[in-house]
Amino acid sequence: MPKRFMWLVAALLAEPCHASEELITTAHKKDGETIPYVLNAAGPAPRYVVILFPGGSGNMDPRMQNGKLIYGFKGNFVIRTRKLLVDGEFATVATNASQSEERIQAILDDLKTRYPAAQVYLMSTSKGTLDSMRLAGYLSDKIAGEIHTSSMNSVHNFDARNYKNRHLLVHHRHDDCHATPFRSAQHSHDKYGTELLAMDGGTSTGDVCEPFAHHGYNGIEKETITAIKQWIKQAPAATPR
Repeated sequence: MPKRFMWLVAALLAEPCHASEELITTAHKKDGETIPYVLNAAGPAPRYVVILFPGGSGNMDPRMQNGKLIYGFKGNFVIRTRKLLVDGEFATVATNASQSEERIQAILDDLKTRYPAAQVYLMSTSKGTLDSMRLAGYLSDKIAGEIHTSSMNSVHNFDARNYKNRHLLVHHRHDDCHATPFRSAQHSHDKYGTELLAMDGGTSTGDVCEPFAHHGYNGIEKETITAIKQWIKQAPAATPR
């Protein structure tokens, strides 16, 4: 192989992997309602796809406007850290948080067509964990697992042993938001054995219940996402669903 060609190949391989961002719309089989989501992928065949539910109202409302993709909640923890999640092995789906079984199933059906061999996880944060916990029974044998970050106080009584898939709790030890106390995640871990990733460090800025406080892992985003990805990779090999 000519040296110049070898150098070109090496240079191309050294280039960083850039993730694409695309608006996808799918539909309920039940009533045909259009369901939009933002797909971020860096390759054609990711091993893992993580569906993201933001907190707050959960309505990121992705849409095209004047030829440009727009959506809300860009500062939210799970939305702003997508760039850290996505690589050659991981893709993300960002969508409105919801407790609708029909809505999540429509997204799963679409992902099954796109990435039939991928393991699918659902990652929620803050108020979005109410939705991921509510869907846990339905998703028990449909996806590989769920990651609940900065969970609402009701995680105190959430028993992940009831489900067939994997569950992870992620919480900052110094989350001072009254609705998401660390002690509730700790109690769930102690009582039910749900795996808990307890984070520390970073900088808390502004309202303690907003995403740039410890509640949103401000300043330790990379460490938090790296630990979550490592947990996901500990799963058995993907089984077609």
